[in-house]
Amino acid sequence: MTEKTKKDKQFTCGIIMPISLIDNCSPEHWADVLGILKDVCITNNFIPNLVSDADDIGVIHNRIIENIYSSDIVICDVSCKNANVMFELGMRLAFDKPTIIIKDDLTGYSFDTSLIEHLEYPRDLRFTSINKFKDSLGKKLIATFEKSKSDPNYSTFLKNFGKYKIAHLEDREVSTDTFILNAIEELRRDVRIIKNVSLHERGDNVRVNLGRSINSHELTEEARTIFKKNVHDYIKKNNLMAKPSEMDIMLPDIIEELEKNEELKLIAGNSNNFRRLVRDSIYA
Repeated sequence: MTEKTKKDKQFTCGIIMPISLIDNCSPEHWADVLGILKDVCITNNFIPNLVSDADDIGVIHNRIIENIYSSDIVICDVSCKNANVMFELGMRLAFDKPTIIIKDDLTGYSFDTSLIEHLEYPRDLRFTSINKFKDSLGKKLIATFEKSKSDPNYSTFLKNFGKYKIAHLEDREVSTDTFILNAIEELRRDVRIIKNVSLHERGDNVRVNLGRSINSHELTEEARTIFKKNVHDYIKKNNLMAKPSEMDIMLPDIIEELEKNEELKLIAGNSNNFRRLVRDSIYA
């Protein structure tokens, strides 16, 4: 990406990938992969965005499709051939927008997408190999994005099969009444979420209702902010500021130490969410 482009605007990079247990790969494994991809995006001046992230549970499918469509470029991890991932990749390819496909070294190629170059990384996330992968992915990210902007005939996938009408989403105008009603319904959903997460401030700490397990998507922005502040305060207090690649090595020790903070454990709700929130706080 040119220096002028970097200064003018940051572009979004959508991330499509598994996030739950599949083929013996745990949620923690995928959280590590997500941290690596976010690091590549941020290093190359893209804003990373997991397309399945949505605070509004009621309209999560709308958000996913909108994120798949509107992201300036998308990185899709087809490792383990997760059905949801393959479906979302299919939608992105139908929009014929810039897309990079990656997979781990234990996953075979799918016939339908084998025409597209796949970047590989080791499933065991070996440090040296991952550093090489991050370098290759960064170069591919910039080259693909710039090609899509400079070449009017650019096509990720459909060019291999002839001329097709590319799918697109249309902006819809709504009346003032409809807009207000939709806004009220969104507020109602927010209130329901807030009721399920009872926050009581005590200095910089936050207690969360123990009556149920909290999913990270259900946390209020206030809870996320306080969690992130605690993580950053710990890193600053212990002089742990480092390069992203070095931070990857220190993550397990940081997480282990932060897990001693009972208030943060209450916010996260469970150990999987805790690790994910720590990583998100560091790499955000």
